[in-house]
Amino acid sequence: MKNRFMIGQYGSFDYNKYHRDFLPGFYGIEACLFDSEQDIANLAKESQAAGFQIGVHFPLRAGVTALRDAQFLSSDNATRTQAYEDVERELAFLSALKPSYVLFHYPKPVILDDRADWSGWRFDDPSEHVFESAYSNEKFREESHALFEWLSEQGRAYGFTPVLEFDALNRYVYLTNEVEDLLGKHSNIKLCLDTARLYLQDRIDPHFDAKTVIRKFAKHAETIHLSNFQMDRNNKVIQKRVPVQPDLDPSEGWAPIADYLQIICAENDRFKVMFEHQSQLVSDQELYECYRWVAELIRSGREAG
Repeated sequence: MKNRFMIGQYGSFDYNKYHRDFLPGFYGIEACLFDSEQDIANLAKESQAAGFQIGVHFPLRAGVTALRDAQFLSSDNATRTQAYEDVERELAFLSALKPSYVLFHYPKPVILDDRADWSGWRFDDPSEHVFESAYSNEKFREESHALFEWLSEQGRAYGFTPVLEFDALNRYVYLTNEVEDLLGKHSNIKLCLDTARLYLQDRIDPHFDAKTVIRKFAKHAETIHLSNFQMDRNNKVIQKRVPVQPDLDPSEGWAPIADYLQIICAENDRFKVMFEHQSQLVSDQELYECYRWVAELIRSGREAG
């Protein structure tokens, strides 16, 4: 089961985290926003030495783009063109690392349902979101078709799996079959489902149901970003990015992680689990219990399926 587990390395290649969190047999490491060439060299060296795969959360190099996420769907032509150029340049750089996958947030800018209160959603820049009332379904369809076609071509050219991580979602994604149809047409493009984002939207958006969305898209998932959130009755975050544990009770405001994974396992037997948590929040024993519990959930889910 470990051969589907991954850890994240963000900002640098942290050897303390690597030696504590990464266990023999793990599938790989997802890297993002590395500050130095030495960190990239360390990632490549350890990958070759241990035989693990590299996943990249775009961009790998900090400072190569104005914002972290490529705004492929921007209504502004210059911004959209710049996004494609930034990604193409970074993909050329990454070719030497031979990443298993390269991940991008989607949709970006995020298209927000006007009916929900998004004050609890974090954006680094106002340009990263637009309301549904100001961005038509036709525009979403047009730019998504262009993105999928281009990313599919890049994946084949450079030999990686393009992965789209769902950001906040609106009705264009979860109430139509447009994204599903694109995933069917461009079968080398996969998804990342982030349990924290899904749970947060489930709590703050009364029109969104995380379990329904997971069930709709689980078969297309390449990776699951796994961590837990705790929210109070007023939908305020109490704790975030906590390693998942069997005793984090949904009745106390925690995400129903077991339910999420069981739904995914019923539809998909190929996904990887990237532990996108802050492992320093728990002891070594609790961290390894997290790994054990997730492995058991996946194993039981496969047997049930």
